[in-house]
Amino acid sequence: MTKLEDLQRRYLTAAHAVQAGVAMEMNDDPPSNSASAVSPKMLRTGVNMAMVQQGALVRLLIAKGIITEEEYFEELAKGAEAEKAAYEERLSRRFNGAKIDLV
Repeated sequence: MTKLEDLQRRYLTAAHAVQAGVAMEMNDDPPSNSASAVSPKMLRTGVNMAMVQQGALVRLLIAKGIITEEEYFEELAKGAEAEKAAYEERLSRRFNGAKIDLV
């Protein structure tokens, strides 16, 4: 496995764990109206726009030689792992200190 493949795997693993954390929060406190932060409309709009913005920026930075694809995935994996840890901490507090390990 190349370093880039390992970084991509780390990112996908952490992203899946974040997805599990979002699901736990949504199931614990379902939205009461369409303007809720966890309503399907708000979630989908936020995700779509974030993907458009990030993709455009990354393509530009790589094309200009400012960053490499490997450097990008290194930081992407770190960021996803930090988000996973934040969900684990927040959910552990919500569930009275129970140890939450998202996978």
